[in-house]
Amino acid sequence: MPVAAGVVCALVGFTSSFAVVLAGLRAAVADSDQAASGLTALSVAMGVSSMLLAWKFRMPITSAWSTPGAALLITTGATAGGWSAAVGAFVVTAALLLATGLWPTLARLVARIPHSVAQAMLAGVLLPLCVAPITALAGDPVVIAPVLVAWLVVAAIRPRWAVPVAFGMALVVLTVALVREQSAPPASSWIPHLQVTAPSFTIAALTGIALPLYFVTMASQNIPGVAVMKGFGYQVPWRPALTVTAVASLGAAPFGGHAVNLAAISAALAAGPDADPNPRRRWIAGVTTGAVYCALGLASTGLTLAVLAAPAGLMQAVAGVALLGAFAGACAGAMADESDRLPAAVTLVVAASGTTVTGVGSAFWALLAGMIAHRLFRSAARART
Repeated sequence: MPVAAGVVCALVGFTSSFAVVLAGLRAAVADSDQAASGLTALSVAMGVSSMLLAWKFRMPITSAWSTPGAALLITTGATAGGWSAAVGAFVVTAALLLATGLWPTLARLVARIPHSVAQAMLAGVLLPLCVAPITALAGDPVVIAPVLVAWLVVAAIRPRWAVPVAFGMALVVLTVALVREQSAPPASSWIPHLQVTAPSFTIAALTGIALPLYFVTMASQNIPGVAVMKGFGYQVPWRPALTVTAVASLGAAPFGGHAVNLAAISAALAAGPDADPNPRRRWIAGVTTGAVYCALGLASTGLTLAVLAAPAGLMQAVAGVALLGAFAGACAGAMADESDRLPAAVTLVVAASGTTVTGVGSAFWALLAGMIAHRLFRSAARART
């Protein structure tokens, strides 16, 4: 039973966000080979780290690629310096994650960022992506409608499988299109490969990608991941777990991987009672999840080339529905405290604007504006009392 749960965990985690991660790497101006390399590196990195953590601590600890981080890359787009600068930002993000695992003071500083501001920044980043399926539907209803209908029907019955089914439907539509056009990728394209990119470091990439990617990954993946595991009775060793995933990120970065972190939503599939009635045996699900991630990484190259040949809007539709749950959760977290709603709203609209100033993307400015507004409103409220 834990082996089956691990297989399901990996399949759901991979298929539910593959399109988002691929779109994020492409938005950072990775070409098809570089994007395929990044996906392969991420899959292997999160697979190895999952197996290591689960085996070492005898807990169903699983890791994942940073889906919110990939969404951030989509909204940020190309940065000064191109793909090599993006890779440099990935290296800096991994270094920051590693420093957080080794230096508790940094973790405490991150925890001081208001929860409402962090969640509002994420919601603003996700909003344009969640709107994309509607735009795509208006442009090509014959191609997009089957994906959205499949997602809607399964979401009402088995929510956990809604995005994988939508992804599967997209692959069916894609296969029909490729057969009709007789443009299927050759068999040789399925051979996995890794491509090293020498990183370059620019201020624009540091402030526009590295810092927001670090904050989003910590606030939306690592911290919730620990909370999910605690809900199932597991006390995740915070610093060792963060260190392992940070080293995995550092290893994947030169090959185009943006970030690896503790799994949050998909973690429940391996850690929950459905994996095994005996909590002490569920670590097997974590090891299995990692092994399947590594196997899926071997197929990333061919899958990337196939997806990139998809009709316009198809993968954007899958990515949009894949992020709806995260968007809803971010909105709820941002607006939960009535006293913080206005600063959260400021953060959300700045992030959603997609505005770039001096080469720095909207996520950074949203975080800065939100923290200033939060401090100003809190100070004014204390002055009135």
